[in-house]
Amino acid sequence: MLNAANNAIANFFRMESSSGILLMVAAVLALVMANSPLAPYYALFIDTPVQVQIGALEIAKPLLLWINDGLMAVFFFLVGLELKRELLEGELSSMRKVVLPGFGAVGGMLIPATVYLLINAGDPQATSGWAIPAATDIAFALGILALLGSRVPISVKVFLTSLAIFDDIGAIVIIAVFYTDQISLLSLLIAGSCIPLLALFNRRGVEARSVYIAIGLVMWVSMLKSGVHATLTGVILAIFIPMRSAADPDYSPLREWEHDLHVVVAFFTLPLFAFVNAGISLQGVGLDQLTHGVPMGIALGLFVGKQLGVFGMCWLAIRLRLADMPEGMSWLSLYGTAILCGVGFTMSLFIGSLAFESTGVDRIFDERLGIIIGSLLSGVVGYLVLRRALLHAGSQPPQQGG
Repeated sequence: MLNAANNAIANFFRMESSSGILLMVAAVLALVMANSPLAPYYALFIDTPVQVQIGALEIAKPLLLWINDGLMAVFFFLVGLELKRELLEGELSSMRKVVLPGFGAVGGMLIPATVYLLINAGDPQATSGWAIPAATDIAFALGILALLGSRVPISVKVFLTSLAIFDDIGAIVIIAVFYTDQISLLSLLIAGSCIPLLALFNRRGVEARSVYIAIGLVMWVSMLKSGVHATLTGVILAIFIPMRSAADPDYSPLREWEHDLHVVVAFFTLPLFAFVNAGISLQGVGLDQLTHGVPMGIALGLFVGKQLGVFGMCWLAIRLRLADMPEGMSWLSLYGTAILCGVGFTMSLFIGSLAFESTGVDRIFDERLGIIIGSLLSGVVGYLVLRRALLHAGSQPPQQGG
């Protein structure tokens, strides 16, 4: 049983690391295409109109928004499944294990947002992007950890993953509360009526996927039309997927969903999202663009704010004896991991796609430039600090129980 659990954890991190490397490749490919003679074809691809109509119900969006609103709902569904599993049976089921990554995640959201707001205090429109640097991209970060090989202690990976889970919870709350359009009460009522149905099926132990998919589709369309961001459907739906089968307590429908979706999300959804969102033209970019408030606020929020917030709050929790330093980690490796949390790529791009919609001002170039610079700095410096920490740890004599 223990070996099976260890193998499952190893497989998870192996898959997440591979996905992170694929994300890097997709992002670089998008940047190359957007800054080459292939740029018109890249723009044609992401702007391809896609229309679905059933009677009077019509959804017409460019491909970019189908990916951001549709495929990312599947990603959030997987995030919801992981959150439920971790809270019920995983690393977040114990209060002692929750404190350190929880403190780190709070600091890692508050301080970057504060840094951004301080830099953009004089621009009321720019302040809408305050949440962009508050996100951590777990797949990208684990992909960078993979470059360090087998020397990385499992405790570093578990801590980073747990912190990212809290970070995802924060992102979900931010999207739900701050990034919604004008609300359509009728559409919201239809979406809300799906929740009692899901609760009923969950209580009766219904495991048929077709039932949950059908209700999920109705809820997704309703949320899309309501003004509340449609990707939140994925999180709500995940809450009602049964953790254990009524017929066989050893079988977990939730884990089965999670297992089946992980490959699709890791190797298709997230790389495709990165590809369609990372392509910005760098032609004519100079110091003025780099020092503009929005990209500067995002870049410094991710690179400076994240490491200060995560490390500072973790230091405080350990010093106050509310939490323990994870086994196998040192202060230097904790600091390197905190820097790595500044890789906010996927979630930052996603929040950035929502942040300035209501202002009517096109900030796509600014936000993506800041995200790329901040994530790149965090990834490179975090890698170097962790490499030094692991080399130092490897030169020390082994300790009892280590």
